[in-house]
Amino acid sequence: MTLQQLRYAVCIANQKSMNKAASRLFITQPSLSSTIRDLEEEIGLQIFLRSNRGIVITPEGEEFLGYARQMLEQYRLMEERFVKREKFKKKFSVSTQHYTFAVQAFIQMAKEFGMETFEFAVHETKTYEVVENVKNQKSELGILYLDDFNQKAIRKILSDNELEFIELFQCGIYVYLWEGNPLAGKERIGFEDLKNYPCLSFDQGTNSSFYLAEEVFSIYEYKQIIKANDRATMLNLMVGLNGYTLCSGIICEDLNGDKYRAIPLDTEDKMRIGYIKKKKMPLSILGEKYIEELKKYQERVL
Repeated sequence: MTLQQLRYAVCIANQKSMNKAASRLFITQPSLSSTIRDLEEEIGLQIFLRSNRGIVITPEGEEFLGYARQMLEQYRLMEERFVKREKFKKKFSVSTQHYTFAVQAFIQMAKEFGMETFEFAVHETKTYEVVENVKNQKSELGILYLDDFNQKAIRKILSDNELEFIELFQCGIYVYLWEGNPLAGKERIGFEDLKNYPCLSFDQGTNSSFYLAEEVFSIYEYKQIIKANDRATMLNLMVGLNGYTLCSGIICEDLNGDKYRAIPLDTEDKMRIGYIKKKKMPLSILGEKYIEELKKYQERVL
């Protein structure tokens, strides 16, 4: 296996076409196909399925390409540092479900290490994409939750992709709403109280399923429900329509402001907040610092 073969495979995956990849690499299509066949024979698995309509990456190919991208990135950094002797920035990326505290922890970590030395990225995104980003090493860590309902399905997905979940802390379930909502003054809220207000839920796109929902009680038959794609829209719907969502109860007023309330939901169910990472892969210094910042929120669980 050579770096050239890895570059060819990654280029095909990025271009989603053997012909386009060959053109970009300035080689002939038959030569590219032959190189990839040799690589597949050497590693004993098929990376791409070929058809008249293009190429499709196999599940085993997705895993292989994740490692290939990582190796090529490490080689690029070594080349820049020791061959070209160029200054470069170390990279650190996190993917997370829509948690303000996860973004706040990222901010604290970035402030401590400084953005002149490091290149940071944070992806607040859908559950499936959190898993995919860590699987493909686009992100070192992914932040999500498990509960009694979704844990079996999520753990199966993680295991199939050579990922593991490490729990950080447990928390109760809260109703998150605008201070002007008629329910904002209650000490505890039940589902009966919520029936006349729209439930707000993050849209999971084409990979939507009850098990991938970011909110607990995803199979509850809500009288009204509205899907949104981002946190800013969610907050606007809370104000404009007196909507609500279910959350961990960890409030970061520095980012969302002080106009919102988290009130305990009348249930004994718990959420288990944690992070996912590649199995047997140690955390980087930045990863360890980020987890250290996340653990501080255990003290703030309501």
